Amino acid sequence: MPQGVQIGKLARATGLSVDTIRFYEKEGLLREPTRSQGGFRLYTPRDVDHLHFIRCAQELGFSLAEVRELLLIQNENTHACTQVRDFIRQKMNDLKRLEHSLKAALGECEKALRRDDGDAHECCPVLEELARTGHNRKTTHEN
Repeated sequence: MPQGVQIGKLARATGLSVDTIRFYEKEGLLREPTRSQGGFRLYTPRDVDHLHFIRCAQELGFSLAEVRELLLIQNENTHACTQVRDFIRQKMNDLKRLEHSLKAALGECEKALRRDDGDAHECCPVLEELARTGHNRKTTHEN
């Protein structure tokens, strides 16, 4: 007979919602659990650890695609340190570029605020940069 905890208890243990856990499962970030005779999902302590890893990685700013890549590296266990080092260095470089872009946009925002006393209804340079960055990131990841 399979043993484990049901999804509600897993949600409480991880601080995630039931819907989030089901979403991670659907997206392949979490393995499909065994089922009880009554059809309830049964999760193991390994699943708890796995969900903590996903949550921590997301809190650090990793996208779900990046989390998926880290999980693949973790599961392969071959040259993991080299792969993770390279992956993290790339992420840090991306964040540095984003920081540079946002600082420049924030400077433009400050200029606009001084010039217009904040009453202008033009789009904020920071929001424009975030939109541009999001669009560029999406097209880069699609190729």
